[in-house]
Amino acid sequence: MRAMQVTALGQPLELREIDMPTPKAGEVLVRIHTCGLNFGDTLIVKGTYQEKPQLPATIGMEMCGTVEAVGTDVTHLKPGQRIAAYAGFGGLGEYAALPANICVPIPDEMSEVDAAAFLVAYGTSHVALDYKAHMKPGERLLVLGASGGVGLTAVELGKLMGAEVIACARGADKLKIASKAGADHLLDSDTCDLKADVKALGGADVVYDPVGGDLFDAALRACNPEARLLPLGFASGTVPQIPANYLLVKNLHVLGFYWGGYMRVNPKVLTDSFEVLFGWYAEGQLKPHVSHVLPLADANDGLDLLRTRKATGKVVIQVDG
Repeated sequence: MRAMQVTALGQPLELREIDMPTPKAGEVLVRIHTCGLNFGDTLIVKGTYQEKPQLPATIGMEMCGTVEAVGTDVTHLKPGQRIAAYAGFGGLGEYAALPANICVPIPDEMSEVDAAAFLVAYGTSHVALDYKAHMKPGERLLVLGASGGVGLTAVELGKLMGAEVIACARGADKLKIASKAGADHLLDSDTCDLKADVKALGGADVVYDPVGGDLFDAALRACNPEARLLPLGFASGTVPQIPANYLLVKNLHVLGFYWGGYMRVNPKVLTDSFEVLFGWYAEGQLKPHVSHVLPLADANDGLDLLRTRKATGKVVIQVDG
C-alpha cells in the first residue's frame, strides 16, 4: 500500500510503499478514502506536537473509509460499512488498522469528503462550546481565527446554538466566509482594535481561541464578568501568559481544552457529541466548508496551505483517487 510518511523531522512527507496492516483483536482494517488535514499534522512534521510518533510514521489524524475486515471481539462494525475515525495517525495511507471503538458509522447522505472534514473541526467546537463552556442562547461568542478549520465551525455551531457571534479573521475574503457561516459581527484582525471593538459590541461571554498571541491578550481584556475563555491552539506561534489577577477581578474562567485527550480519559464525551452533530448534519443544519481537495501525492501542498493560512475551512486529501 502507499502512504505519505514522516521520515525525518522538519522535512517534507515521502510517498512510500509499505506493508498493509492486519487488524488485531478489537481492530478493523479500513480502506481509506479521504483524510482531513489539521494544523496538528504540521506540528507532528516539525516534531513539536504533544504526541511524537516513532519514525517513519504515517500522519493524518482524521479519516473516512470503508471497513474491509474486522478483528476478533468486534461486533458493532462489519465489512462494507462506511466509517469516520479520529485516530491521531494513519489517515494518509491507503489502509489502516484502527481500534473499532473510535470508528463512527456515518450517515448515508454524508459524502466522503464531508466525513473527513467533520469529526475534528465540528467535534472540537461542539465539545468546547457545549461541554466545556456551557454556552447559553443569547450569550456573545468571540471566535478568533474564524475562517480556519475549527474557527469556522465555531461560528456555525455558535449561531446554531443561539449565540450572538463575533468573527475575527484576517482580510475581507476570509470574513466573507465567516459571514456565510452565520457570524453577526465581523472584525478584521489586521485592522481592528479587538479590545475596543468587542467591548463596543457589548463584550464577550465566551472566547474561542485557536490563535493565541496578542489576539488572546486583547480578547481577555474584552471579556464580560464570568466569561469563559477557551485556548485550544496557538497558530500565532505564541503561547499567551495569563495574568491571574485579571482573572480574579472579573471572575473569569480559562478552560484548557484538548479535544483529542477525551479519547483516552472520557470517550463518551466525544461519542455523545458525534450523535448530536450527525443529527444536525442529517437535518441539513451543518455543511463542512472545504477549500481544497488534493490527491495523496500532493499532501505536502495541503500542509503548506495550513502553514501559510491560505486555506479556509478544511483541506481534504483524496487518498483512494
